[in-house]
Amino acid sequence: MEYLPNILFAIILIIGIRYFAKNVKKLIRNIKLGQDVDVSDNKSQRWRNMAMIALGQSKMVRRPIAGFLHVVVYVGFIIINIEVLEIIIDGLFGTHRIGLKVLPESVYGFLIGSFEILAVLVFVSVIIFWIRRNIIKLARFWKSEMTSWPKNDGNFILYFEMVLMTLFLVMNATDVHFQALNSGNVVSQFISPWFSELQETTLHVIERGAWWLHIIGIFIFLNYLYFSKHLHILLAFPNTYYGKLMPKGQLNNLEAVTNEVKMMMDPDADPYAVTEEEGEAPAKFGASDVQDLSWVQLLNAYTCTECGRCTSECPANQTGKKLSPRKIMMDTRDRLEEVGKNIDANKGEFKDDEKQLLDNYITREELWACTSCNACTEACPVSIDPLSIILDMRRYLVMEQSAAPVELNNMMTNIENNGAPWPYNQMDRLNWKNE
Repeated sequence: MEYLPNILFAIILIIGIRYFAKNVKKLIRNIKLGQDVDVSDNKSQRWRNMAMIALGQSKMVRRPIAGFLHVVVYVGFIIINIEVLEIIIDGLFGTHRIGLKVLPESVYGFLIGSFEILAVLVFVSVIIFWIRRNIIKLARFWKSEMTSWPKNDGNFILYFEMVLMTLFLVMNATDVHFQALNSGNVVSQFISPWFSELQETTLHVIERGAWWLHIIGIFIFLNYLYFSKHLHILLAFPNTYYGKLMPKGQLNNLEAVTNEVKMMMDPDADPYAVTEEEGEAPAKFGASDVQDLSWVQLLNAYTCTECGRCTSECPANQTGKKLSPRKIMMDTRDRLEEVGKNIDANKGEFKDDEKQLLDNYITREELWACTSCNACTEACPVSIDPLSIILDMRRYLVMEQSAAPVELNNMMTNIENNGAPWPYNQMDRLNWKNE
């Protein structure tokens, strides 16, 4: 019986890690359903982007209030969870505050004291986030795509963080031996008097209860990430590394189309010859479903924080059109999850479900409402590119279905015939000078 708590802890640890690893494997499988794309260029710039944007939160702080609070929660939560290492060692080997045995008391006290201050700052920041989301009701958190699950998901995480910070402080406040050290209890010393009338055995039960709930809560939080928008805690780093490096106004060209244009401009070219350098035309131009997108775009979808900064900056959305860049990313992720479940249910093979991202999730009206201004990509704090998905789906509509809006078809016809978007003969272009 003496080792029963250690065995129980080891079982919980193994279950938590195995379930997390299983979901990570599924996540990687789903992302790899996308088309291959070469993002091995300019590694030094990519590392700088990851350091500045994901680690340094440089794009978050462009909105000072939310940015500052997010930095507090991000830094505090990460640093506080360093103590999870001590908890795991204590849980496996039956020790108590192993840090006191391997570190000088002053160093250990400084660390725990820092953790307690950060815990309070995180708690306060989370309360402010909750007020902004539920009392002030900032518009970007209440758009039409923020239905029951996305809306509740944001609150669930806030509740998680409040509970975990509270358990950490209660654990320290009811630890009699830790309080007796009078080192590191910079916050918990003010909570400890709340339990002063309780017997030491009762305090021990509360301390152990808070300890167990704290570590179990962390395991639950870790495995909840896969189902939550807070997956960006893990994916923001690779997403910013593989983010687009080209100038935002520069669009990628389809190699097959580029080669065809070059061939048309070469009077000596054989129109029926296909060289190894040119390669064959792709099976499909553009994208109608998630498998047609690149794996980087699918990584984007899983990384989306649903913060709504992209949608709040979108001029089409501001003028009342249906387009919401956030919804584009949420729909892509939802469809990708649906495809993944289809594969799981059919023993590793995708069975045609007569559905696709286009029309079943994202409407054509949304796609054509986009002005291609890149406001969404500029606003995203983790380098997500909704515009690339919109443009690929537009390419499919134009090049595969010839389904461009009438206005666009007229413009392209004018460019073809007149060399300009307007329906005027090239010889009449300068007539305005004589008027």
